[in-house]
Amino acid sequence: MSNINTGNNATDKYLVEKVLSGDNAAFAGIIKNTEALVAQIVFKMIGGSEDRKDLAQDIYLKVYKNLAGFKFQAKLSTWIAQVSYNTCLDHLRKKKLILPGTLEEENEMKYPVAEDPHFFIQQRELSVLLKNEIEQLPPVYRTLITLYHNEELSYEEIAQIPGLPDGTIKSYLFRARKTLKNNLLLNYKKVDI
Repeated sequence: MSNINTGNNATDKYLVEKVLSGDNAAFAGIIKNTEALVAQIVFKMIGGSEDRKDLAQDIYLKVYKNLAGFKFQAKLSTWIAQVSYNTCLDHLRKKKLILPGTLEEENEMKYPVAEDPHFFIQQRELSVLLKNEIEQLPPVYRTLITLYHNEELSYEEIAQIPGLPDGTIKSYLFRARKTLKNNLLLNYKKVDI
């Protein structure tokens, strides 16, 4: 479950109105409420730490400049996540990094549950292994897996961030999971996983 405070609509409206009336402390509140979400997106999509810092600053500069255009059709945090995603995507395009291509239908992965006392130790080891393999995925796949599985956002919420249809998000998540599964099978013996 996520620890990210994404605020509520009343708080968002209040903070936006305060910022638009010149209260810079209110913008610090917006940053505080969304910095973990922005960091998640930037960290998952962008490799270099210097690029990450610059992009985070760029994202909040864009948010500040375009705040008057925010119409509350989504949560403020979702809009800021969309700005983050698009800013990272633009950065990746400038660097000519490959983004995911064709789409496939989703097929959910199933995970076995065991009552063996060693199960929890194995789960911890698998968690580390899985985290390492997720980091090797293309940036968009890493981000979508994080938003869906770690941040527990719905397909609809995730779809608002890159502005893609729900079906496309489902397909990208399917491809991300399939790639992850293939990488795990390729890099580790079946007994290891």
